[in-house]
Amino acid sequence: MNIYSVLLLIIGFISLTGCEYGPNASRGFSLPEGDAANGQQVLVKHKCLACHTLEGVSDDTIEPELATLVQLGGRTTKVTTYAELVTSIINPSHKIAQGYMLDSVSESGKSKMRNYNDVMTVTELVDLVTFLQPTYKVKPNEYTPYGRYY
Repeated sequence: MNIYSVLLLIIGFISLTGCEYGPNASRGFSLPEGDAANGQQVLVKHKCLACHTLEGVSDDTIEPELATLVQLGGRTTKVTTYAELVTSIINPSHKIAQGYMLDSVSESGKSKMRNYNDVMTVTELVDLVTFLQPTYKVKPNEYTPYGRYY
C-alpha cells in the first residue's frame, strides 16, 4: 500500500468523525504520536518555507515561490485541530481560508500547494503536524467597546 492509499484512508476516517457506530465509525482511529523535532526538519526538507512563514523558523537557502507567503501558526480565534492540519497538508483545497492571497490560489479557486501525498511519508506527515499544532495560539475574541447610550 503506497502513501496515497494510506492518506486516503486517513481522510476517510477523519471525515467520518460524526458517525459513532458501524463498520465505518472513526472511533478508535488515531495516528501515532509524532516527533516535533523531526517535524521541523520535514518543514525544511520539503521546502514548505518557499510558500509559508512560521515564526522562529527560517531557511535562507529556500527561494520564495509566492509574492506573499502564507503564515503558519500564530494567533487565531479558533482552535486548529490535529485533524484540520493533517487535512490541510494532504488536501490543501479542502477548505481555503477567506482572505488568502490571490497568488496562493489558482483561477479555479484551488490551492496552489503541491500535492505531497506521494512524496511525504506518513511518519513525516505525523511529525510535521506534531511540530506545527502547538504554534497555533488561540486568542479570545476582541469585542468592540461601546460607550454609554443616552
